[in-house]
Amino acid sequence: MIDKDISRCFWANPKNPLYIAYHDEEWGKPCHDERMLFEMLILEGFQAGLSWECVLNKREAFREAFDDFDVRKVVEYDDGKLMELAGNPKIIRNRLKIKASVTNAQAYIKIQEEHGSFDKYIWSFTDGEVIYEPCDLRTTSPLSDTVSKDLKRRGMKFVGSTVIYSYLQAIGVINGHLEGCWKFKKEE
Repeated sequence: MIDKDISRCFWANPKNPLYIAYHDEEWGKPCHDERMLFEMLILEGFQAGLSWECVLNKREAFREAFDDFDVRKVVEYDDGKLMELAGNPKIIRNRLKIKASVTNAQAYIKIQEEHGSFDKYIWSFTDGEVIYEPCDLRTTSPLSDTVSKDLKRRGMKFVGSTVIYSYLQAIGVINGHLEGCWKFKKEE
């Protein structure tokens, strides 16, 4: 049941229960789960040029199509699997983004091997600390610029600064809840 009397960030569509649940239970909450970190990286890449709501509404279909975002399975996708994904009407069928998912899985695994986990890598940019930065109209930051540049250097695709800014907010590295939102928290 959605509490309609709670004040939320302006972007959380109050008519979409999936969006409200995402805002209230997931967005901005520090994530350290390797599978979820990979899932959100891939989904944020699919969002490029689209709305998050569009991606969110297809999230369960993406999970099914992408083997629950098991990076060890995604990295093994061959041309046949890529064609299958490109023909799946339940997901976003952008061939470049689908191919980038495999490329990004390869880089993700290399990062895990180099740093012990992707979690250690991504949180190292803030020394494990959450950055409190209320989401206004900005779409990038010096932090997202730095992370984006490093991921591109490692071969990842669809990881521009705007995508990475959204990703860092989604996984809680940046807590971007707006003042007035029930999830807003000032830096301690």
